[in-house]
This record gives sequence, structure tokens and C-alpha cells, in this order.
Amino acid sequence: MIFFKLPFDATLYTTDETSGCQSISFISFNGIEEINFKGKVIKADTESFEKQEISSRSLPNDTTGYIPETEEEYLQKLTELIRVIKDHNLPKLVLSRRKIFRDFKELDIKESFQNLCNAYPNAFRYLFIENGAAWMGAFSEVLGKFNIKTHEFETMSLAGTLPINENWSEKEREEQKPVTDYIKNILVNYTEKLDISDTYDHITGNIKHLRTDFKAKINPNDLDKLIEELHPTPAVCGIPKDFCREKINEFEKFPRELYAGYSKIESGDTIQYFVNLRCARLFQDSIHLFAGGGITAQSNPKKEWIETELKSEAVLKSLKII
Repeated sequence: MIFFKLPFDATLYTTDETSGCQSISFISFNGIEEINFKGKVIKADTESFEKQEISSRSLPNDTTGYIPETEEEYLQKLTELIRVIKDHNLPKLVLSRRKIFRDFKELDIKESFQNLCNAYPNAFRYLFIENGAAWMGAFSEVLGKFNIKTHEFETMSLAGTLPINENWSEKEREEQKPVTDYIKNILVNYTEKLDISDTYDHITGNIKHLRTDFKAKINPNDLDKLIEELHPTPAVCGIPKDFCREKINEFEKFPRELYAGYSKIESGDTIQYFVNLRCARLFQDSIHLFAGGGITAQSNPKKEWIETELKSEAVLKSLKII
């Protein structure tokens, strides 16, 4: 079962679960795990959503045994990571954490999803429960958008994070620039003409990011290869990709699972890919919130901790907890 809304679209969608096609997939950060939903994408009215039996009591108990990192542990890890970044002269490396919330009796899943949809109208918002796994999220970073008829491909570089009322510093600009360069250097190999926008503010909920947009016409046969090459972008991994992946596996306490992976939605003439960032895995007795940040040589560990707290709030504040 899946329900979702596309950016700037109030329409609620699901799948018909009957046709043989596979229109929606969620791919994990490491590319190994994949959750697929059969059927064509169809509109789902509010009445059909309300009739669905969606209760946190039907979710599995949390048997992961995970104990979240303390602030002190995370700050120490960041200090060690910044040393690695300086020693290897890395432009950026992304570190993430799980914030595990257990202080509740029951989660109203339906109302939580509705709250999330209302809070983030410019995001891809989803809720799914499939084979015992339940996830909810809302984020607007586009890994790719492809028009089947015109062959136009769109993507964006989105990096740097601050509360809305703060001004950008050199640290955030230096964090976003390599993401933009990385995407540009890939796209020029797939097109004869690449349009790149100016960098501007992208506001989502209580925070803002720096964003640059890309547009190009590509060969449809290259789409899968292009997506494979773009993922994971420096915004969720770092540069160089392979080295940063190794360090992520070394430094992060828990597997990312679907966090920092991506979703693929095929509907009509469009195939859309969204990075899965502001998200949570739901259990009957716990909620696992995922958040990360781009670390550079100029990073301040305390500020990075605060950034992950802000990002966690993006989902947590929408949850209806009893």
C-alpha cells in the first residue's frame, strides 16, 4: 500500500495494484535493497484513503536493537571525520545519523501523513506500508525528471542548509559548489546543450538550501545509465564518490537503508526520481528519523549537530503522536 503527492500537486495518488506494470520503486542508498509497487499510478480520493485500515498497531515492533548516538558521540565522530577530510583534501563528505523516538503510546499514521503533506507542498510526500516495512517522508530534491515524449531531462544540485532567517556563509557555498560541478561534469557527456540556472534559495519548512537547476535533452537509452551515474550525488555522499562511500560505511553507526536512496515514479509521459532525505521508518514502538549534513574542512561540529536536529524536526513535528 502506498499513497503519495507530487511537488506542488494537492492530488493524492496510489497504485491500482492490479495491472502487471511496476510504476513505483524505492531504491536504498547502497543500491542493494529495493521495494516495488505493482500497478499503474491512479488518483486516490480522500474517502478511499480514510477507508484504509492504517494503524500503528499493525506495524511490527522495533527489533533492530539500535541505540542512537549521543550528542557527545556524534561531535567526537565529526571531529575525527573533519581530520580525514583535511588529510585527504576532500571537498565534502556527508555524515548521517538516526534519531530514534520512543516516548509515545501510538502514532496516528493517517493524520501524520496529512500533516506532512500540508507542511511541505513543494515536496514529494509519501507513505507506504509493504511487507512489514513502513516509511514516511517529504523532500523536494529531484535526482531526475525525464519527459518520454520530448526526451528532456531535468535535475538539480541542492546543498547547504541554514534556518530561513540566517545568511549564507562561505561554508555553505563551498558545500554546494562541488555538487553543482559534479552534476555538470556528468551531464555534459549525455547532451549537446546543457542549460544551467543561477543558484538561488530553496525553502522547505523551517530550513533553506542553495539550489541550481539543470535541463538537457538526452537519448532515452541513456536514462538508466545516467541515473546510475548521478546516484549518490555529493549532496548525500561526497566527493570522490567511492572514497566517501567507504568512509560512510566506516563512520556511520547504522545502515542508511532507504535514507539517501531514491524513489522512481513512472506516470503518463513522465518518469520522476526523488532523493529520499527527510524521512522516517515507522515501528509500532519507535520512530527512526534520518538526517545528515555535508561536512567540509570548515565545518563546526556543534553547528552540524544542530543542523541534523533541524532536519529531524522536518518530519517529527508533523507526526501525530498519542
